Amino acid sequence: MSVSRRIMPLTLDNLDDLPSPCRSCLFWELGPLVDTNPVEADEAPLAKEAWLSATLLDWGSCGKIAYVAGVPVGYAMFAPPGFVPRSMSFPTSPVAGDAVLLMNARVLPEWTSGGVGRMLAQAVAAELVPRGVKAIEAFGSTGPLSRGCLMPADYLRSVGFKTVRPHPAYPRLRMELKSTVSWRYDVEYALERIFGTNVGRSLTPVNYANPMG
Repeated sequence: MSVSRRIMPLTLDNLDDLPSPCRSCLFWELGPLVDTNPVEADEAPLAKEAWLSATLLDWGSCGKIAYVAGVPVGYAMFAPPGFVPRSMSFPTSPVAGDAVLLMNARVLPEWTSGGVGRMLAQAVAAELVPRGVKAIEAFGSTGPLSRGCLMPADYLRSVGFKTVRPHPAYPRLRMELKSTVSWRYDVEYALERIFGTNVGRSLTPVNYANPMG
C-alpha cells in the first residue's frame, strides 16, 4: 500500500508545521534595516508569522512544505531580496533584483532518501518559472568563518550555482532560470540534491542582533 505524499504552499494555516528550530528562526526575516535589538524567544514565532503574512500579501507564495502520510517532512523558503532583510547584511550583498533568494531548504534526515527532495524541487521550479523569475541566488558558507542558516558554497557550485561575487566567508552564488524544458529539469535536479542532503540547517547558533559577527 503506497503512502500518500503531497506538497503544499506555506501559509499561515500550516506555518506551525515547519520543523524545529526553523519555526522560530528569524535569521532571514530580520536584519539591521528592520531592528537591531534581539528578539525574545517567545516573540520569535509571532515575528515569523508577521513576516509570512506580509510576504504572502505583497508578493505571493514564498514557501513549500512536503507531507508524507499527513506528516510534515521537509520544506523550502524563497523570496525576492526586498522581502528578506538579512539579505542586505552580507559583504556580498545585494542579491540581484531579477532573482529570488533561496533562504533555506530542509528535509528531515529520515526522509532524505525517500524522494521528498525531488518533490520539493519540482514544486519550487514549477512555482518560479511561470512568475517570470530570472534566477535563484543564495549566500554560500565556506565553513567556520561563516555564521547563520547558510548552505555550503562548494555544494551549491556542485549542483549548478555559479559564484557571482566571491568572498572568503560569504560568497554569493546564482543559478540562471532559462525558459526551457531542459533548464527546468536541471534546476529540479540541483534543488533535489540540495534538499536531499539536508544542508539547509543552521551552521552556528544565531545571535539575531548580530548574526554575522
